[in-house]
Amino acid sequence: MKPSNLPKPLEEIEKNIIKKYRKYLWSKFMKAVKDFKLIEEGDRIAVAISGGKDSTLMAMLFQELQRHGNVKFDLEFIVANPGYHENIKDLMIKNCDYLNIPIKIFDSGIFKIVDSIAKDYPCYMCAKMRRGALYSKTQELGCNKLALGHHFDDVIETTLLNMFYTGCFKTMLPKLKSTNFKCIELIRPMYYIEEKH
Repeated sequence: MKPSNLPKPLEEIEKNIIKKYRKYLWSKFMKAVKDFKLIEEGDRIAVAISGGKDSTLMAMLFQELQRHGNVKFDLEFIVANPGYHENIKDLMIKNCDYLNIPIKIFDSGIFKIVDSIAKDYPCYMCAKMRRGALYSKTQELGCNKLALGHHFDDVIETTLLNMFYTGCFKTMLPKLKSTNFKCIELIRPMYYIEEKH
């Protein structure tokens, strides 16, 4: 077997994803991929990174699957910079460099736009605009799928918020074809992973 050239702590992190946390992370990630047929041969997947733990973990799970799985697919790791403070942006770059996640950062200017047009409902507008920016970049990079890091708790919370605040039963789906960006499918491979783990 060829010796690993990964830094020891990173090698340990990657090993723990597959071994130590297999039941809570890897198995549930793979179950969602299989149950919902999220990855197919020849896919080119844009993995959206926000800099938080969920999307970073998702990126590492994708890398493990690409290295050890039977299905051949390509990955692009994208970051829609909404206007992060330089220190935040630098920290994200350093973290992704350390974890060997080759991110492509592009400026979306969302914070400025939202601040000028949606001061009363910034979260909703920011999320909507961010999604559009990610879809556009996915298309530009020639990817056919966009992966988001929403997990089980996000799905439950969204369902309950919609029921209580809008009176409708609407939730996040594990797979969804875009209506505005033809030939692009949104996937959520962390659908079964719970926040507490």
